[in-house]
Amino acid sequence: MDVVTLSRIQFGLNSCFHYIYPPLSIGLGLMLIVMEGMYLYTKKPLYLKLTKFWVKIFAATFALGVATGIVQMFAFGTNWSRYSRFVGDVFGAALGAEGIFAFLVEAGFLGIVLFGWDKVSAKMHFFSNIMVSFGAHFSAVWIVIANSWMQTPAGFKVVGEGTQARAVVTDLWEMMFNPSSMDRLWHVIVSCWITGIFMIISVGAYYYIKKKHLDFAKVCLNLGLVAAFVCLVLQFLSGHDSGKGVAMNQPAKLAAMEGIFKTEEYTPISAIGWVDLKNKKTHSLSLPGGLSFLVYNNFKTPVKGLDQFPEDLWPNVPVLFQVYHLMIATWGMMMGLVMLGLYYSYKKTLIHKTWLLKGLVASVVLPQVGNFTGWMSAEIGRQPWVVYGLLKTHDGVSPNIQSYMVVSSIIMFIIVYLFLLALFLYVVDRKIKDGPDGHEDSLVFSKNPLN
Repeated sequence: MDVVTLSRIQFGLNSCFHYIYPPLSIGLGLMLIVMEGMYLYTKKPLYLKLTKFWVKIFAATFALGVATGIVQMFAFGTNWSRYSRFVGDVFGAALGAEGIFAFLVEAGFLGIVLFGWDKVSAKMHFFSNIMVSFGAHFSAVWIVIANSWMQTPAGFKVVGEGTQARAVVTDLWEMMFNPSSMDRLWHVIVSCWITGIFMIISVGAYYYIKKKHLDFAKVCLNLGLVAAFVCLVLQFLSGHDSGKGVAMNQPAKLAAMEGIFKTEEYTPISAIGWVDLKNKKTHSLSLPGGLSFLVYNNFKTPVKGLDQFPEDLWPNVPVLFQVYHLMIATWGMMMGLVMLGLYYSYKKTLIHKTWLLKGLVASVVLPQVGNFTGWMSAEIGRQPWVVYGLLKTHDGVSPNIQSYMVVSSIIMFIIVYLFLLALFLYVVDRKIKDGPDGHEDSLVFSKNPLN
């Protein structure tokens, strides 16, 4: 393989492994606010037990999220120096703000959340919890803004020529609120909420199967299922908005996602199928006019097909078609499980539905699959551009890097990341098997826990 392909593989592996953890942190952070807020409102020790249990899981995800994120930053300089030169001014503004305004807030208050149970009042601890969650969300804001600028650049000018060219910010607000940033931010944040919520559901279902910590498990399941249903509805709405934005700003990406080779009226939307790139045809179970309706609110208006773009500017259509539809399928599976869970929970028979509980335990992987395939859809769909319409991917790679260097680093990363993943799973598994009762040592705050 050439250096460009290997560097893309390396960065993709790093990104996928890193992205296991931030969505968990953001989702769990939001739910921790709900749990501790319920404790302050009801004064029931069970909600405090719930909070203290999930804080420990949150800490593990936060630690690995930070560690793996740093590796990605180094990859910009080692493998993508020309790209780094081009976007340095833009990313310096966005990622610098992320470090100063978001990460410092999150990290600063995390110490109080983890170690301040018997040192601060309940209200101060709750405020710290809010600030940690706010920091995690605000960090995601800047990351999504930076990535969205790569998809739909705005608020800049290009200075220099050739390999010395670089984008310089001319309007910070226009750069931040570029055409895709807000739609994509909404979509990403809700997906993060869903990721943390499904971990809570999974653990609650596990305790139900084992017939232990039943009060704890009941709260996890009831709270998680309701929150998941609300967030999945929001995710559907945000996905619709995001799709309309793609149709407007990156029409070739949308055409490849749905395997639309020919521009015609009543553009279909596919449920499942495959792409025959050689014959430029998509074989699928589809709804005629479905894509036209989603994009233009009527069934007739044609959606631009790939025939409107030069073939050398097409993304990898077969791969993009499959990962995009896998993302949609994970949403359907999650919604199906949640609706069944809510139905049997309402009937008060969920604890007896072992088959469903096992599905809910396993469902913890579905948001992760959805996250990976969602980002793959966004990034593969942008190809062959690393900055859409401005810088092609093969022009962004470092000039002096050799293939053997990238291969050796990929092997090293795989070994280290497998070890870190095994360690993370071991720690979380131990916490879950120990159960919430292992956290009853300090169920009071200093001063008055009810203040």
